[in-house]
Amino acid sequence: MEPLGRGEPAQVGRYRLLAAVGEGGMGRVLLGVAPDGRLAAVKQVHRGFAHDPGFRERFRREVEVSRLVSGAYTAAVMDADAHAPTPWLASVFVAGPSLQETVDATGPLPGAAVRHLAAGLASALIGIHRAGLVHRDLKPGNVLLADDGPRVIDFGIAHAVEGSTDLTHTGIILGSPAFMSPEQADGRPLTPASDVFSLGALLVLAATGYSPFAGASGPQSLYNVVHTHPDLRFLPPEVRAVAEPCLAKDPARRPTPAQILQLLGPLPPVQRPWPPAVHALIARRQAEVAGVVAKKPTRKGPRIALAAAAAAVVAAGTITAVSLTSGDDGATAAPATTTAPPPVTATSAPNPDPLGPDKLRGVDLCQVLPSVPGTGKLTPEIGVHFFECIYETPQGQWLELAVGGPVTAGGTASGELDGLPLSIDDKAGGCTASVPVVDRPDTTIGVEASSAAKPFAKPCDSAKAALTETVKRLRAGSPAARAVLAPVDPCGLVDTATVQRIAGPVTKVEPTGLHECHWQVGGEIVVSLERGTPPTQSKDSYYDSTGTVDLGGVTAYYTRKRANPASGFCDVTWQHHPLENDYSENVVVTYRTSASKLTDDETCRGAHDIAKAVRPGLPKP
Repeated sequence: MEPLGRGEPAQVGRYRLLAAVGEGGMGRVLLGVAPDGRLAAVKQVHRGFAHDPGFRERFRREVEVSRLVSGAYTAAVMDADAHAPTPWLASVFVAGPSLQETVDATGPLPGAAVRHLAAGLASALIGIHRAGLVHRDLKPGNVLLADDGPRVIDFGIAHAVEGSTDLTHTGIILGSPAFMSPEQADGRPLTPASDVFSLGALLVLAATGYSPFAGASGPQSLYNVVHTHPDLRFLPPEVRAVAEPCLAKDPARRPTPAQILQLLGPLPPVQRPWPPAVHALIARRQAEVAGVVAKKPTRKGPRIALAAAAAAVVAAGTITAVSLTSGDDGATAAPATTTAPPPVTATSAPNPDPLGPDKLRGVDLCQVLPSVPGTGKLTPEIGVHFFECIYETPQGQWLELAVGGPVTAGGTASGELDGLPLSIDDKAGGCTASVPVVDRPDTTIGVEASSAAKPFAKPCDSAKAALTETVKRLRAGSPAARAVLAPVDPCGLVDTATVQRIAGPVTKVEPTGLHECHWQVGGEIVVSLERGTPPTQSKDSYYDSTGTVDLGGVTAYYTRKRANPASGFCDVTWQHHPLENDYSENVVVTYRTSASKLTDDETCRGAHDIAKAVRPGLPKP
């Protein structure tokens, strides 16, 4: 991201501008903040397009239709003005790299990640096509990767620009030649099948690192798209089975997005679908955004309302927590010299309710659902995390039971379930039914049902039935987990006074899910209790440095990264209790700084000191 240039406007419409994100063939993208605190990608279309007599009307029409597009895998249009001197539109900001940036930085994605990418792209196209749009420019730069899946951006805008007399006179080709469909390259009318061809080309890029049609020049790429067949021999078989039919030259022979989801079959539910290097790249991008938002404004005028804007980066309707400060420079790890305001805390006396956080932490989720009425006996297949277990039904359907995981509550209000407010999130590929944890409305008890089963079951019916049985069994008293750390409240492991002595004034203490706690300081301190593989020293070149540190006789592993001169993070991870099958219970302490003068060594020293303070409160292994 780059700072705004001298003389550039500080505001477009209702959106206060913070930085320049990038520039493409259609316009310039800026990071903006709405009056309600949401971050937005504000695209100002190049002034040249505004001279075309028909452009503004096409732009207005396409934006209106684009507003009808919704879904988990698109960045929704928030606002637009086709009549402004420089037309613009604002869409939900996604703090993640593009697919092209990801492949360039980390290399091709493994087959499992490409299948999740395919499912997300197909689901996005279902929503786009349902609104009556054809994307027309589905390329690696228009697919962003967020922590929980891909996001498709700029849908409908390519069509608004088409027809410009300026473009016709200059001979510019609209779209990206290596990812166009043959009919688009030939100038024929486009149907939704054109986007499916582009999807197939994207899958090849993701799996191999190169486009299947890229030539030495744009015309050569167009020729390849129309006349040559791609070499798919080196694609993983599970990726080729999906990509190859999408790349049929005849549009009528390509699958629809819904059929692509059927080709993919059941995908195991995952919270983080990408390889670790990709998630690290996403975290870096989020830290960059956090640093921009946290900086003091350089223009005259009111300060940005960070209470609203700095708490979240909104990505396709999903709120991703970001570490931000009040915008004041000079946060240090030294004790505060003045009395800090009392922190806002979510901790309280133990809650005896079986659906409250204290009881739910200690439940063995893979023992909660031995069966569901109408479905039959369930088989627990995957139970890595404290907060989830994935079951398989006799019909081959996947049911993911998640209690107090890192995903915030969502869905549409759908009445009640056993006296609790019920939410249903019906989406392509599955359906989630959830109810809130008692006293924690931001945390849910939920079941996600996949849509792939034989005979096909209605996923929302399956999810609701499984959730009903879950609530019943939890209230009756479910088996306790054998894990040592699972029942522990992470917010109770270190007192506020200790955190304040190490990191400065604490303004808020807030749990995330049931196994993670955040202390808002001059940045953020996070303590997470996890089940996973035993930690080792990272060899990932993404980090500035890695190593070990002694925590009073226990070896911990740290990673350190400086995102920009004022922001960075240091993680400290150690194994608390070994488990069978090469797993362990681990503790992770993260110190993220923002708009801070702390050095890298000081940041890691603060993380180490918090880790040492956490250890005495942990139960014996």
